[in-house]
Amino acid sequence: MAVSDKTAPHPLFKLATELGPLVIFFGANAKFGLFAATGAFMVAIVAAIAASYIVTKHVPLMAIVTAVIVLVFGGLTLFFHDEMFIKVKPTIIYALFAATLGIGLLMGRSFIAIMFDQMFNLTPPGWRLLTIRWMFFFAGMAVLNEIIWRTQSTDFWVSFKAFGVIPITAIFAMAQTPLIKRFSIAPATDEASDIERGDITKS
Repeated sequence: MAVSDKTAPHPLFKLATELGPLVIFFGANAKFGLFAATGAFMVAIVAAIAASYIVTKHVPLMAIVTAVIVLVFGGLTLFFHDEMFIKVKPTIIYALFAATLGIGLLMGRSFIAIMFDQMFNLTPPGWRLLTIRWMFFFAGMAVLNEIIWRTQSTDFWVSFKAFGVIPITAIFAMAQTPLIKRFSIAPATDEASDIERGDITKS
């Protein structure tokens, strides 16, 4: 049996690496303003990625993509001194994830297993339905971010980003539990590739 080189992190560590940068972003914005908060957020994202790799020897693809976009749009925000770049960043991330899932469906693949680094296996119809749901969720979040940053104050947008996005995502993810249980098959193992888990071409 192949032995995975991943180390399961403590739930509190996982929470800290995911929520920590957002808390730092919120605190820095409240005290120093959005531009200082953007710089702090960039540093915190890099630190979280590094800590995750040191502890678990693995960083989920979704986290890497998010970090790259944060660094790019954060850098543009600071370089041009224009807060629009950091505000539109979540829209770009959500739209990218939605488009990736949509393209995967057209290719007969569900990229959920790869994007979320999941360790469960579903039947092809299950993967298809789960992917469609997450695709529309990400598209909806992209639209929601656009509405909020364009119509609300910067402080409101930062608060929503720091303390609204994660609960909304968590609630949506938990709402998928019945679907996952309904279409779940043999437990996924480290020997099963992400592509095999996401195959939707079989009936």
